[in-house]
Formats: sequence, structure tokens, C-alpha cells
Amino acid sequence: MDTLTLQSPAQLSAHLKSLRKTRGLTQAQLARRLGIRQSRLADIENHPETVSSAQLLDLLAVLGVEVLLRPKPVS
Repeated sequence: MDTLTLQSPAQLSAHLKSLRKTRGLTQAQLARRLGIRQSRLADIENHPETVSSAQLLDLLAVLGVEVLLRPKPVS
């Protein structure tokens, strides 16, 4: 899998959906693994600004990805 850049909630929304689909999971399956309702997962995917940092990290862990913070080059 390629490295994904994240700079906006819209990108996070697209990345979460893409990662879930790449793993072959439905929203219901992923929600079960996280111990949340499918409707909550849909909210997170469609409105990622509503997710807590802890829940986002749990979600990313279940999807098998990690967060890497790196300074942007100064122009």
C-alpha cells in the first residue's frame, strides 16, 4: 500500500472508506470489530471531524495502518 497524505477532513473521509474497502470489509463488519454501531461508522466516514482521536487511532489500528507525523518542507 502506498503512503497516504492527510491534510483535510475530506481526505480522511476518502482514505477511511478506501482502507476499509481494500481490507474487504463492509461498514457493518468493521463496526463490529470496533464495538460500535454501523451508523456510527458511517458518521465517522462521512463526517470525520466528529471522531475523537482515540476512536480514530482504534479505527486505524483495526484497518492495519499507522500514523506517521512528519514536518512539511518549508518553502
